[in-house]
Amino acid sequence: MQKLAPIALFVYNRPDHTRRTIIHLQKNVLADESRLYIFCDAPKTEADRAAVEQVRQVAKETTGFKAVKVILRDHNLGLAESIISGVTQLVYEYGKVIVFEDDLLSSPYTLQYFNEALTRYASQDRVMHIGAYMYNLKEKDLPETFFYRAASSWGWATWARAWDSFEPDIDKLIVQFDTLKIVKFSIEGKMNFWKQIQEFKAGKNNSWAIRWYASIFLKGGLTLNPARSLINNVGHDGTGVHSNKENMYDVHISQQPVKTYPDVIEEDEKAYHAIKHFLAHRKGSLLQRAVRFVKQRIG
Repeated sequence: MQKLAPIALFVYNRPDHTRRTIIHLQKNVLADESRLYIFCDAPKTEADRAAVEQVRQVAKETTGFKAVKVILRDHNLGLAESIISGVTQLVYEYGKVIVFEDDLLSSPYTLQYFNEALTRYASQDRVMHIGAYMYNLKEKDLPETFFYRAASSWGWATWARAWDSFEPDIDKLIVQFDTLKIVKFSIEGKMNFWKQIQEFKAGKNNSWAIRWYASIFLKGGLTLNPARSLINNVGHDGTGVHSNKENMYDVHISQQPVKTYPDVIEEDEKAYHAIKHFLAHRKGSLLQRAVRFVKQRIG
């Protein structure tokens, strides 16, 4: 395997989440050969200061990697600017990067998967993003890994050559969409990706991830994904920047190393339909939706 990709971990004010994320990363094959960069954002308000300081202490005490560098921001960047600047810094220093946020629990084989895929597809321009999270799909005979159009931000990796195509300007992205592209972009209306674009334009969210997916999509790019998730997001407990209390995206983390990767660089049709089916039914029946709504309101 070639030189390993650095790991960028973005943290803010959740010490318990941060600690769990680091513990899982430490248990990864290749952790002790990998460089970890922990980007600690500064408090947005005085109310956040104590928790931010706790997170910074967790970061400073982190061991178990080839090297650990803690970057302490002196003013609050917010999640989007923090990730964009940190990824840009590392991707141009190393040519590639693995990206984690503070609420992502990994398999012991997640870093191995990222590094193998980064090496395998390094010169395949159409492959722009490696994702490690996957929904709890019902389809059981999918290939072990496959290409898909959308990019998940829950544990991912990319190369400098792909990040070069990231377009942060929402107006430059919107003007490239027509009706057919909007349908394809939103998985035939099964996911609110286009709504996220519109909400960013309206100032209702500050998502870097939707702009990254749009940049990939408009380039005709693809993302590599595992059929069995190598990540579980534990941030859906109401503590995250963009998260509600919900469990529809909970998954069992695969405890097996990934062995096979696709040779043909094109979207896997069976996987696409399995994901589309999951997205169409993920919220359950009207009764299940009502129960979840009430739980979110009283929780």
